[in-house]
Amino acid sequence: MKLQDNPITLVDQVEDRLLTYFKEKNLKCGDHIPNENNLAEALGVARSVVREALSRLKMMGMINTRPRKGMTLTEPSILGGMKRVVDPRILGEDALFDILGFRIALEIGSASDIFLNITQKDIDELREIIKFGIQFGNNQYAPISEFSFHAKLYEITGNKTISQFQGIIHPVMLFVKEKFKDFLEPINIQLSQNNLLVTHTDLFELIEKRDEAGYKQAIENHFKVYKIFMNSRNRN
Repeated sequence: MKLQDNPITLVDQVEDRLLTYFKEKNLKCGDHIPNENNLAEALGVARSVVREALSRLKMMGMINTRPRKGMTLTEPSILGGMKRVVDPRILGEDALFDILGFRIALEIGSASDIFLNITQKDIDELREIIKFGIQFGNNQYAPISEFSFHAKLYEITGNKTISQFQGIIHPVMLFVKEKFKDFLEPINIQLSQNNLLVTHTDLFELIEKRDEAGYKQAIENHFKVYKIFMNSRNRN
């Protein structure tokens, strides 16, 4: 496990070597790994360096430590690290809109999976979400109604990472809506006057009819307000 001369930091090298070591030893989730002293000796570095590298892996969700049981490998959450940094209070506008655009592309792109996997139980649950949803007008919803509807759509895709992503970017959506509401509202009003607004109810009715083509067009129009705003922002 000895380290090579390398311009990157020693902790970076140790972190990389540990990952290689886990792979070479074919360690799996639940398997125990050597303690800090043994790892430090094998790598020829100070225990403090190994501790820092292990701390990074713990933050990534790759290592779990339990008293008197030592360290074991765990399966990390794919988006676990993203959850820690996607905070609208510290992100710049460009990053916020990149995330918003990614969310829109993901939701449009997952339309086929919804129709592939949806069950009658899912349709019944969506109907209840629509029934008790709170809409303010011009396609604006209470945060819990917005989250519940789209979270259910993500759940139907059967992709756990997509579902997790919804929880991570929800605060970003709320932040963008509040910060730029004076810009978004006129666009929504114009879309409404042109009969181009697509509500949750509209989306649900297309899902209930199993109209995949109609839904794909409708979900694009559902997010049209953001696309118009982002395009106008890029031009300015």
